[in-house]
Amino acid sequence: MNRRNFVRIAGGGVVFGATAGLTACSSAFPDAAVAAWGGPAASTADVRHWILSYAILAPHSHNLQSWLVDLRQPGEIMLYCDLTRLLPETDPLSRQIMMSQGTFLELLDIAARQKGLRVDITLFPQGEFGPATLDKRPVARMVLSADVAIKPDPLFAQILKRHTNREAYEAREPAAAALEAIASSVAPHPVRTGFVGGAQADVLQKHRGIAMEAWRIELVTPRTIMESFKVLRVGPREIAEHRDGLSINTPMVRTLTALGLFDRSKAPGPDDSATTGQIKSFNEKIATTPAFFWMVTEGNERKTQVNAGRAYARAQLAATAQGVVMQPLSQALQEYPEQAKPYADIHALLQAPQPRYTVQMWARLGYAPAAGPSPRRGLQSHLLKDA
Repeated sequence: MNRRNFVRIAGGGVVFGATAGLTACSSAFPDAAVAAWGGPAASTADVRHWILSYAILAPHSHNLQSWLVDLRQPGEIMLYCDLTRLLPETDPLSRQIMMSQGTFLELLDIAARQKGLRVDITLFPQGEFGPATLDKRPVARMVLSADVAIKPDPLFAQILKRHTNREAYEAREPAAAALEAIASSVAPHPVRTGFVGGAQADVLQKHRGIAMEAWRIELVTPRTIMESFKVLRVGPREIAEHRDGLSINTPMVRTLTALGLFDRSKAPGPDDSATTGQIKSFNEKIATTPAFFWMVTEGNERKTQVNAGRAYARAQLAATAQGVVMQPLSQALQEYPEQAKPYADIHALLQAPQPRYTVQMWARLGYAPAAGPSPRRGLQSHLLKDA
């Protein structure tokens, strides 16, 4: 997603004058908001806290971090979904939320292996959620036990380095060895992966076209762009306070907000400069994207969605190890009515006819300068205090 960049294109003479004195201001996120990326303290008493300190660095839709854990039972971790952190407009069936539970579980498993621990994971121990709604039942029960046969996962070394990169990518395609490493990384989970690059120019152009149209639809649909606005954090104070969502700390946007020129209470019109400028910016990035990556599953049950999230976490870590970056293109995979055509188009293009198959992930792939980490709420925010 490029949502956090949505308002960067607003401007004009008034804004230029207001921001002229802010050129020395840093766009970096406040230290408190990204402290979790330093890893856990070496003296962490409960090994589960150490493991969870890595799990909370998993990728999550809109960076909502909807993970709650119950540690009441020694040697166990119970995972719940925070039902106050859902995306009813852009993810009405909570498929992406379930994938985000899976990314958490995968990083947790990888971190546990680093400590010589086996994690026996039971998904939906009190029953699986329905196809359209979530509830207060647990997502997973994890039992930890020492096991001399457990070997560390090489992907552990990439957890603190993994970041989603939404900027422009270089024109060169990822190396064949990198693509093989990404494809091999998902072997523990039942997903079909694929890639497209410049050797298939016509197909590559079709991918680009679907991505552009799906992004345009989300921008011009008031309720879906407002869902992003609700979790948009502008400036160091908001970012440090929330440590989640879509964060922007650029001087121009901070000034627009301070002057009351950026109204987050209503959606911009389809012909507003904010909308047309962002469409142009996104299209330029997509037009030069050298490759795309996808994951398809047979079926779309809740367990399938969670396991697809686990697979994606591994794929992104493997890409990081190869110096390759990714950006999920979630819009065309979303199940709200306005996206029906892009949704059908990407499924047809990837030979994933519904309802038998579901495209769970579709992402840009390439090389780009390093991106910084996204804010994280910290471990204490995810621990159930009165479970």
